Amino acid sequence: ILGNLFGLGGLFGQRGTRPRTAARSGADLRFDLEIDFEESVTGTDTSIHVARMETCADCRGSGANPPGAMEGCPRCGGSGSLHMQQGFFTLSRTCQQCQGTGKFVRDPCKACSGAGRVRAEKKIRVKIPAGVDSDSHLRLAGEGEGGIRGGPAGDLYVVLHVRPHDFFQRQGNDLNCQVSITFTQAALGHSLAIPTFEGKEKVTIPPGTQSGTVFRVRGRGVSEISSSRKGDLFVTVQVVTPKRLNRQQKRLLEELAEMEEAAGSRPKDFMGKVKDLFP
Repeated sequence: ILGNLFGLGGLFGQRGTRPRTAARSGADLRFDLEIDFEESVTGTDTSIHVARMETCADCRGSGANPPGAMEGCPRCGGSGSLHMQQGFFTLSRTCQQCQGTGKFVRDPCKACSGAGRVRAEKKIRVKIPAGVDSDSHLRLAGEGEGGIRGGPAGDLYVVLHVRPHDFFQRQGNDLNCQVSITFTQAALGHSLAIPTFEGKEKVTIPPGTQSGTVFRVRGRGVSEISSSRKGDLFVTVQVVTPKRLNRQQKRLLEELAEMEEAAGSRPKDFMGKVKDLFP
């Protein structure tokens, strides 16, 4: 119990002699990657360059020259720890010369100066699946930093950041867009060709469509990751009022206004509504 509480390696004269291993896993790395909106919807393959610590090829991670030429530490006798008798107790601490490994490198590797790793830059291929969004994480196993003294390599986490699109906005797996139509197109009806990431999609505008009407195109949104299901595309139409009219356009609209007035089909203006509410 005392040994667990106070870190005493040898208690009541019992001394551990097995050296502590120096093999440790390499650190995990993070890489932030910006992609286009279209790439997030359709998926893509790209390459990134990652600077990281890699296992030294000359010494194969041992830090010794020749590779693996390590001796028992002369200071701790290969146990990895130093022991000191304090009356009734035997105290233990890590050997600083071998850092607890029990091994000693007499001739360090020149390529890595005995560290067993070197800094290098690697080109890594990244496959981005369709349907990812900003802050999506891709885990590339074994592409992090190289392990220490033969330990396994860490992982690489690619964090995605999607650039905004000029036409589409994303909400979950659905896409939203807004298109402008003229007064005559809204009144008489029209057929629009909406661009999507799978080609153009026909949207029929029925006669009498009001500004702000939303049309739903099923299955033209974003795919769910690792699934064949897709969201929908929502198209909002905005009726544009012309700012300038030529003489013919103005005359035609004046004729239309006169016909609406005669037929009583024109909507009441604000003052007309007030009079109805407060006679």
